[in-house]
Amino acid sequence: MGLRINDIAPDFTTDSTEGQIRFHDWLGDSYAILFSHPKDFTPVCTTEFGAVAQLAGEFEKRNTKVLGVSVDTVEEHVKWKRDIAQFAGTPANFAIIDDTSLTVAKAYDMLPAEAYLPDGRTPADSATVRTVFIVGPDKKIKLMMIYPMTIGRNFAEILRALDAIIKTDGQPIATPANWVPGQDVIVALSLDDKAAEAKYGPLDIKLPYLRFAKDPA
Repeated sequence: MGLRINDIAPDFTTDSTEGQIRFHDWLGDSYAILFSHPKDFTPVCTTEFGAVAQLAGEFEKRNTKVLGVSVDTVEEHVKWKRDIAQFAGTPANFAIIDDTSLTVAKAYDMLPAEAYLPDGRTPADSATVRTVFIVGPDKKIKLMMIYPMTIGRNFAEILRALDAIIKTDGQPIATPANWVPGQDVIVALSLDDKAAEAKYGPLDIKLPYLRFAKDPA
């Protein structure tokens, strides 16, 4: 069975551009975004890693670490980071792990259906698809996204989802469709109206089961 929301994220130890990483120890008390890409020195991946590099300050503000997964070597990652910096206008100061063994790709089910594993593999066969995991400080998987190799990810949406996860983690609230920070949140039905108002202030009751409150910043 594949990974599910609230599963403990598989731990692993591997080399990276920042030295050896044991995932759970590296995570510590932070959130993490673990994301894979098909191969170094490829066009869509370069735009994606550039987007992540540009958002470094935003992730830091959210106590979130970023970890890239690639089936290439650390040496190749280091060379590729120069291209990423040139394209993005800022250095890619986050770790990229060496997953030439496919250990992480297999543990997190990042390989496409037609994958095969002999030497000489190319992005068209056993390279990882564009998978995103958000992992919490409790080491549990909070979110999963999977894109095909031809579609670049929207990292503004990943950042928005991260904000929603942090906002609602362990709290009796949820976020509505298209929510962004500062907008009203939905109060869980585990609180009756009186308890909800005591905790979050006046409610905007649209339906008996759909009650909004101001964003508890």
